[in-house]
Amino acid sequence: MRIAHSPAASSPRAASRRSIPPPCAAMPSSLSPCASSLRSLATPPRLASNPLSHARGPLRPSPVRRRARGIRAAGQEGGEKEKDDNPKAGGALPDSDAGSKAPESSPPPSSPPPSPSPPGVALDSYAVISLLGPEKVDADDVALLRAKLFGYSTFFVTGQEPFGEAGEAVLLQGNLRGPKEEVFAKLRAGVRLLFGAKYELLMVNEPRKPGAPPSEEGGGEARVAMVVVRAEQLQGGATTAWQFALAALLLALTGGACLELGLASQISKVPPDVIRYFTSPNPEELTPPDVVVLAPFVRNALPIAYGVFGVQVFHEVAHWLTAAQKRVRLGIPYLVPNITIGSFGAVTQIKSPCPDRAALFDIAIAGPLAGASLSLAMFAAGLALSLPPSGPLAALPGLQDSLVQVPSQLFQGSLLLGALCRAVLGYDLMHVAAVTIHPLVIVGWCGLTTSALNLLPAGRIDGGRATQAAFGRDTVNITSLVTYGLLGLGLLGGPFSLPFGLYVLFLQRNFEKPALNDVTGVGWQRQAVLAGAIALAVFTLLPLWDGLADDLGIGLESQLF
Repeated sequence: MRIAHSPAASSPRAASRRSIPPPCAAMPSSLSPCASSLRSLATPPRLASNPLSHARGPLRPSPVRRRARGIRAAGQEGGEKEKDDNPKAGGALPDSDAGSKAPESSPPPSSPPPSPSPPGVALDSYAVISLLGPEKVDADDVALLRAKLFGYSTFFVTGQEPFGEAGEAVLLQGNLRGPKEEVFAKLRAGVRLLFGAKYELLMVNEPRKPGAPPSEEGGGEARVAMVVVRAEQLQGGATTAWQFALAALLLALTGGACLELGLASQISKVPPDVIRYFTSPNPEELTPPDVVVLAPFVRNALPIAYGVFGVQVFHEVAHWLTAAQKRVRLGIPYLVPNITIGSFGAVTQIKSPCPDRAALFDIAIAGPLAGASLSLAMFAAGLALSLPPSGPLAALPGLQDSLVQVPSQLFQGSLLLGALCRAVLGYDLMHVAAVTIHPLVIVGWCGLTTSALNLLPAGRIDGGRATQAAFGRDTVNITSLVTYGLLGLGLLGGPFSLPFGLYVLFLQRNFEKPALNDVTGVGWQRQAVLAGAIALAVFTLLPLWDGLADDLGIGLESQLF
């Protein structure tokens, strides 16, 4: 059938009418009923699929293709908006005659294109640490601080870098423009005025990079830097219910350990029948001991338990009173029980920053010095009561009944305490297998041993905190390694060296947080006090060697190790 074209169809007016895009050309394919038919008309066949098509020369586009090309050219302007809303509709299709490579045909409607696979999940370790770690200082706030507070009259900033284990703080490097204490007080007041209690400012010695020579300012002092940190990073959280429960449990265990120590010291007063019953392989064949017989034994053990536990309480009270005077908040103490000496001390957290290193020193040294002073007083009183009664002491009721016998090897465990006992009691009372002493000697001995252990310059125990405050972190890092080595070799503490060393290594090995003013020193007086305290601890924990114990006449020669 032949279709005749009317003259109007070939006129310019008709051509202009054909150039107007049909209404469906600018509509999305999902809404237009003729969009799919136009797309199928506008999609050229794959010429490269016919190997003979290029042998006959260039092909002229068919009338259907010319018509589709005219519709496509006329609808470009109307399709621009559609491409913004729906990129799949109204786009220009490639022309097969424009290039040497023919475009591929679209897949048939019966086989929809496969949906794209979801992108893989890649974890950024730094981003995870940033999310889970402590909240960092806002960069805009640091810029405001540098613009408003720091300058030529206070502290001229020359650089800044992240500071802290997780980069939670900002270290500002620069030059001081005045006395340290005055500049620091002025800057702290400015930080409070700008941000309230949001941030805290610390003045520290500028950390020296590995391999870099020490940089010094005038006077031979290390360069000073400022640290900006969020205030909550320096504050300890509120004590939870389970922490109170743990502290109560450790308190009960420590009380039980002190009672066990008192019972062990009274072993010489236990009746032979009771000892035979508890040590017999066939106790059912023996008569059980009467409770009335054991009552005096327990009653005499209580004063020793009270004394050892009281020394530890006195130790902690000294910490709390000194901290209250310095306006520093402490956490609840977690006592560490030990059945040999009653307790190894306590783990006490400092929950608010110390104003300066002197305050940190006073809080740390107050506990062991108070405990050692009380223990030494009871030790001296016990030695006086251990002598044969004469004068006013002879009139004390029940004095002889309260004396206990302990193995002479006990006095070989401490150079200082063994020498004091030998000097007071004499050769005759010490050169025996079992030495008769007053229970106060045992209380003082245990209290002095606990205080000496806590005075060792290691980690975060009292001696480590005091050393950090008096001499700095570099010094306490060295002294900690030396202390661990001496404890590991058994040169200090005797039988307590290994358990106490493990306790410090696992629970107290970290440094204490720096003070707000971590630059100003504590003075030579406090350094001298610390040196004397460490010397007291070393001589208390250093055991007597065989030759010296034999020369002093402490114990029988056959019992010396």
